[in-house]
Amino acid sequence: MQSIVNAMSVDVEDYFQVSAFEKTIQRADWDSLPKRVELNTQRILELFAQHQVKATFFTLGWVAERFPQLVRTIVAEGHELASHGYGHLRATSQTPEEFREDIRKAKQLLEDIGGKAIVGYRAPSYSISKDNLWVHDELLESGHQYSSSIYPINHDLYGIPDAPRFKYQCDNGLWEIPITTVKVNRKNLPFGGGGYFRLYPYWLSRWGIKQLNKKEGESAVFYFHPWEIDVNQPKQSNISFKSKFRHYLCLNRMETRLTSLLKDFKWDTVQNVFLPQAATGNHRE
Repeated sequence: MQSIVNAMSVDVEDYFQVSAFEKTIQRADWDSLPKRVELNTQRILELFAQHQVKATFFTLGWVAERFPQLVRTIVAEGHELASHGYGHLRATSQTPEEFREDIRKAKQLLEDIGGKAIVGYRAPSYSISKDNLWVHDELLESGHQYSSSIYPINHDLYGIPDAPRFKYQCDNGLWEIPITTVKVNRKNLPFGGGGYFRLYPYWLSRWGIKQLNKKEGESAVFYFHPWEIDVNQPKQSNISFKSKFRHYLCLNRMETRLTSLLKDFKWDTVQNVFLPQAATGNHRE
């Protein structure tokens, strides 16, 4: 029996664009700050090439606009290019009109630069909640076929704990592909990557994905950010202890753990794992 293939994804944003820093780093200052996203993403592309892994790169339009060659390289190396919106604004803080403008601007930019239709989207900070499910309608109307934006956990900043744990179709036909959780004692525990992957010992992350694959027969959705492999990124001092802990925890171990993960499991793009039919139409009109 062939082992299950999981979905690897990267949320392409720079260290200064994370939601935890939104009160201390002004958007107007982004262009004047040292940019590290290109170098870090290139390192990730090298790791994926070494392990023959294809992944989905949910890319900010802001990043694509400034590093178009990086976007072209992602596409040229056979990865899926998808949208992370334009300016890393939480969907929960936008009106439908603002959200529509943001996602359409990002989609157009990514398609113009990458030369491929953009069918996937991930909301910054998983900012789809029960109060803004209208986001799914805006995504479908903008030409997206799936979202991977819901984390079915309890969290102080995001999450819909009673949402389905596995791929489901919204009422309007858009597919939602939740981030991976493992149910333990009726509670969903996060095993989808990011800060949790840096927090847990590696054996625990491996156990969680194996549980999902072998016990439930489901594919995992894993994510991380380029800044998570960057121990030399500029440190922010005027942030809360919680934000500092979440952002900088175990950055020095991330690349080693990621390498183990790439070796221990089979990986492909979100589209290929969950919506292979979308790939047949993945071209510009």
